[in-house]
Amino acid sequence: MKPAIFTFAASGIDTARRLAELTGGTFHGVEQAAAALPASFRRGEAIIGVCAAGILIRLLAPLLGDKHREPPVLAVSQDGAHIVPLLGGHHGANRLARELADGLGGIAALTTASDARFAFGLDEPPVGWVLEQPETAKPAMGALLAGASIELTGDLPWLAEAGYPVAPHGRVKVAAGPSLSLTGDLIYRPKSLIVGVGCERDTASDELIGLITETLAGAGLSPASVAAIASVELKADEAAIHAAAAYFGAPARFLSVAELDAQRPLLQNPSAVVELEIGTPGVAEAAALCGGDLLVPKRKSRRATCAVGIAPTPLDVTRFGRARGTLHLVGIGPGDRPTRTADAVAALEASSDWVGYGLYLDLIGDLLAGQQQHRFGLGDEEPRVRHALELAATGRTVSLVCSGDAQIYAMAALAYELLDAAAPRALSEPARRVEVASHPGISAFQAASAAAGALIGHDFCCISLSDLLTPREDILRRLEAAARGDFVTALYNPRSGRRTELLGEAARIFAAHRPADAPVIVARDLGRPGETVQVVTLAAFDPETVDMLTIVLIGSSASRAFARGDGRTVAFTPRGYARKAEAAE
Repeated sequence: MKPAIFTFAASGIDTARRLAELTGGTFHGVEQAAAALPASFRRGEAIIGVCAAGILIRLLAPLLGDKHREPPVLAVSQDGAHIVPLLGGHHGANRLARELADGLGGIAALTTASDARFAFGLDEPPVGWVLEQPETAKPAMGALLAGASIELTGDLPWLAEAGYPVAPHGRVKVAAGPSLSLTGDLIYRPKSLIVGVGCERDTASDELIGLITETLAGAGLSPASVAAIASVELKADEAAIHAAAAYFGAPARFLSVAELDAQRPLLQNPSAVVELEIGTPGVAEAAALCGGDLLVPKRKSRRATCAVGIAPTPLDVTRFGRARGTLHLVGIGPGDRPTRTADAVAALEASSDWVGYGLYLDLIGDLLAGQQQHRFGLGDEEPRVRHALELAATGRTVSLVCSGDAQIYAMAALAYELLDAAAPRALSEPARRVEVASHPGISAFQAASAAAGALIGHDFCCISLSDLLTPREDILRRLEAAARGDFVTALYNPRSGRRTELLGEAARIFAAHRPADAPVIVARDLGRPGETVQVVTLAAFDPETVDMLTIVLIGSSASRAFARGDGRTVAFTPRGYARKAEAAE
């Protein structure tokens, strides 16, 4: 997880931005820092504060509890000269402090005894290694600080590189490897096992997890050494595989049929049935072989298969196969920072790529922290969504950015339409299997109603006046139905340079069914610097004042408008509480 970077004074902004560039983290400016800091801590994000250590201590003190679960917290002086780990020294803070010191040309002020003498603590092994029982590190470190040395079984070159004394008959016994037969005071497991799996569609998670567990135990291999659960990309959306990955704490990785077929000569148990079905004679063994040598040949349960491969060194899973890939459908609201939901912001920050209309990407520019932007024109809706899905299919985390809410006259429906489409609009097979998550935003009708009172306080509907995708006759029929039904009605895409007649038609239809003084909200550029919001009567409403940046809300026959003491006119639609109160009397 990328760190969250905070500063509480303008004088720290330059260093904070440098830290964001060095780490790929998210910079929270002066205005958001105090409010955003506790939320980042609760989410487990590493925290870097360009500020006095006392500020971080005071803000985080009420949240401190289990030190084994707390994320790294570091204080950096405003000139970047000193980096002080405050929390999580052995959980990444000390290592991060060294990296920041190298990048900034500063000094990492490490206060933990082990890190002052050695490059890192025994409970903080390099990426790709896991200490089996972290609680064993403290007594071992105490012995080493008192002058003891390490007797090593296996290969751990980084121990000596970190400055630890290694000797043939050392008092602290350290062992390294995936074998369950290893013994010692400290046992390190390399993330070097690739568990290749295959299964029938909708196989039960318990069956696959049980097969993997039995396979590892039968071979005397530690589950802690599992680096990845691997399968063919056709199974990228198989729930059992993702459940197994979560159970063993290892990522799910998927390989193409061509990649698996390259292992054909090495398969010990090829299957003609599998080849007939997907085009290659093996999945479990082939997937295990893609990262190293075959250690455990294929084993079978009723509906699943499993094999184990071993890499010569800890496996870099970022270079092995592909993740399933995720597409976030993100609604950014009207565009201003205060109206973005926390859920939408979290999705944008977690994404490697943003896809969207250029204006929408500009509106979230303050959140940009290394994401790659893929800009499309206003009318390129299908190419935009198709690109986002195919990009996610490569294993990336992609946000498809929409204004307002992605579900309302935006790209969410098109994404699902393409996922469901048959040829010639069909996506590639990997793209059809990406994970899709929706993150609602505040839509224009909500923002307009809120800006001018509470016009959508009772039943309402939304109608788009764009006849580019909807026949004009359908739009007129829906307008008539909404007017007769006495719904408060939001009119999206009300008017453009080419489409000038339908809004006038809509006004005439509603005028036939509503009183002349029914309130109408005309809201333009919501959430942007040029925002204007007016409340007029239906009789006074002028369609000529409306453009494509405007939304129009027409009240029902029950809707009311009144002027407040500050001269502002507001509109609302009663829900009926007055009648309820009268009935109670």
